Amino acid sequence: MKLQSASKKEIKRIAVGTGICDVIMIAVLFILSLGGIGTFSYRVFVGALGGFIVAVANFTVMCLTIQKAVDIAEQKQMKAFIQGSYNGRLLLQAGWIIVAILVPHIHVVAAAVPLLFPNLVIFYLQSKGKLVEPSERKNPPADEQEEPEDHLGSFEV
Repeated sequence: MKLQSASKKEIKRIAVGTGICDVIMIAVLFILSLGGIGTFSYRVFVGALGGFIVAVANFTVMCLTIQKAVDIAEQKQMKAFIQGSYNGRLLLQAGWIIVAILVPHIHVVAAAVPLLFPNLVIFYLQSKGKLVEPSERKNPPADEQEEPEDHLGSFEV
């Protein structure tokens, strides 16, 4: 399956944001090592690079899954497909953490923390209103909006 242009754009944004977060993490680990907390070596770079690759790959697989799930007509099948993909992506991340623990050339913290960076980037973009372009925002017409469940109007007995 080929990625749609919107998915490619989002993957690029997540990759850039995750890369920036990786650089900040490496700088923080270096500063901590200067203060005597932990050690700083090539292992940090190996862990950060591996974590970056797994995080961006995870997001890419999620995009592909959603694209394919949209074409599934039956909702039960769609939900099962998305759940299966979620489980597989979770196993991918867990496998990476296990590899980072077992391989002595990988810094475990530098390998694990980047897995959280795509979420951090999404939260940042959402808080700045940059997650959805203004031209893509859809406001439902007034007659289609749901009424709030708390009816604070007059009360009759």
